[in-house]
Amino acid sequence: MKIVFLSTFYPYRGGIAQFNALMYREMEKKHQVEAITFSRQYPDLLFPGKTQMVSEKDDADAIPSKRWLDTVNPLTYLSTARKIKRISPDLMLTKYWMTFFAPSLGFVLGKQSKKTIRISILDNVIPHEKRFFDTAFNKYFLKRNDGFIVMSEKVRDDLLSVQPNAKYLLIPHPIYNQFGEKLEKSIARNQLSIPLDKKTLLFFGIIRDYKGLDYLIKAMSYLDESYHLIVAGEVYGSFEKYQQMINDLGLQNRISIFNHYIDDAEVKNYFSAVDVCVLPYKSATQSGITNISYHFEVPIIATNVGGLAETISHGKTGLICKTVTPEGIATQIMAYYALENAETFVNNIRAHNLENSWNAFTEKLLSFYETLK
Repeated sequence: MKIVFLSTFYPYRGGIAQFNALMYREMEKKHQVEAITFSRQYPDLLFPGKTQMVSEKDDADAIPSKRWLDTVNPLTYLSTARKIKRISPDLMLTKYWMTFFAPSLGFVLGKQSKKTIRISILDNVIPHEKRFFDTAFNKYFLKRNDGFIVMSEKVRDDLLSVQPNAKYLLIPHPIYNQFGEKLEKSIARNQLSIPLDKKTLLFFGIIRDYKGLDYLIKAMSYLDESYHLIVAGEVYGSFEKYQQMINDLGLQNRISIFNHYIDDAEVKNYFSAVDVCVLPYKSATQSGITNISYHFEVPIIATNVGGLAETISHGKTGLICKTVTPEGIATQIMAYYALENAETFVNNIRAHNLENSWNAFTEKLLSFYETLK
């Protein structure tokens, strides 16, 4: 089968590029796959992080992609559409996570041959941070697809609220498995200069307001001195408000901050050093962090928002907070450490991982493609 995958790929970095790379490697085993990416993904003015690109130290998979589409240059919409149409793919895939991409991706999809089946993998439909153009852009993009892959019931419901007759398949997010083997906990803690004898928690990934780091910092004030928190990830915006909260609560010695983009080679250091990963989100659809944590067989404590509870089995692979508050998060953290059978969480996570491989994900997607022909 001839497949074109239009999304973010190397030399761009981040979780979505990692997802796409793993899918590409799985599909290329049996199919002819062409990766198309952006010549410009976001204008620098609109990008809140330090850089969109991989650095020399990043251990990223250099997918051989063609950089054709500039999201803010309509001339490239037309040229990209024509080039892909000349390839004449049987299947055209896109990944959709923000309405900003609707005009460029939607235009290209709309210009393809009727024989090309168009499937979009939806990370989000209703954005976390809403803008006035979201409704119109969503409708424009969604109606130019033949089918959709959703990875949570929340995204499915959001899709159907915009396009009630949409054809879709729900497949759980596969496990990220490109980060290497887990280290001994003592070795990882020494590398990060983390106390060896503390109950150690992890907040991991890009820091944005909806991810609730402020709630987790406040939750630490309800926990005693035996608890330690690692915060690892690049902040989008300023870290100042979080640092001020840490200072005001006197938590400077109980929270270790690694405020930078964590490249693939570093990821194992953080997940190997901790007992549990905490997702204190205020809103969510799903989170790729869940699947990194599962790769390292680290249980998760998460708030009950969006689709998080769909991928975390309460009492089996993690715990779900009853309330989305600092107090509720602190209560579940203490409940986790009070358990006598925490090792069963690891066994349950191993069973979960076997069912959610990249091979299983792509095979289900391609079977769905057959139903759309």
